[in-house]
Amino acid sequence: MLGENELLKLFPDFKELIQPSGIDLRLEDVFIQKSAGSLIDNEKNLPELKRLEPPIYTLKPKTAYSVTVGPKVKIPKGCAMLYLPRSTLNRSFISVHTAVGDPGFYGTLQFMIYNYGEFDYQIKKGERIVQGVVFDVTGSGEYNGSYQESDK
Repeated sequence: MLGENELLKLFPDFKELIQPSGIDLRLEDVFIQKSAGSLIDNEKNLPELKRLEPPIYTLKPKTAYSVTVGPKVKIPKGCAMLYLPRSTLNRSFISVHTAVGDPGFYGTLQFMIYNYGEFDYQIKKGERIVQGVVFDVTGSGEYNGSYQESDK
């Protein structure tokens, strides 16, 4: 796992978001599911989403939301990123479901938030919701999947 000094070298644009062992990422947009989706024979049919209005989002109990975080992330070749929820959310019955960021990925990260609680939970756009923890990866290629965005 890379520490603060290495993170500052690899992610200079994230200077104000770097913590001793990771990079804080902030909530951008929140979406609710509006249609079914599927994954059959590696064919992705993502559900239609409805964007909720910022800046204060109300997460209803027992409801899942798709969220984007910012800023966009460019993971250097030779590194991978794991995304872990901020503990304040866990203590508030809010779970953030994340994935692995592969070497060479560039783009907007999208995760799922679920309110396991019995009450509404309010969160403001721009709040820190996950921390990206970066690891060295040796002997790997680079991400070349369907979620790759152009960094130009």
